[in-house]
Amino acid sequence: LGKQDYKKTRPMLRATRLKAEAKKTALGVKEIALVLAAILVFLLAFYAFFYLNVSNEVDLDLDPDEN
Repeated sequence: LGKQDYKKTRPMLRATRLKAEAKKTALGVKEIALVLAAILVFLLAFYAFFYLNVSNEVDLDLDPDEN
């Protein structure tokens, strides 16, 4: 009991450590989805702002008495 059958070599230990560090620092699907959702919301707000401004200006330019 308590006896270790094998000892990991240095390259195995290094590979295990690098794999753990990569997993810790890797971007997850949730983070990527949140960033894409934030960009989409920003673009929609930007588009809506200019759409409303342009549509209001067009309505002001139309004068029914000019005909």
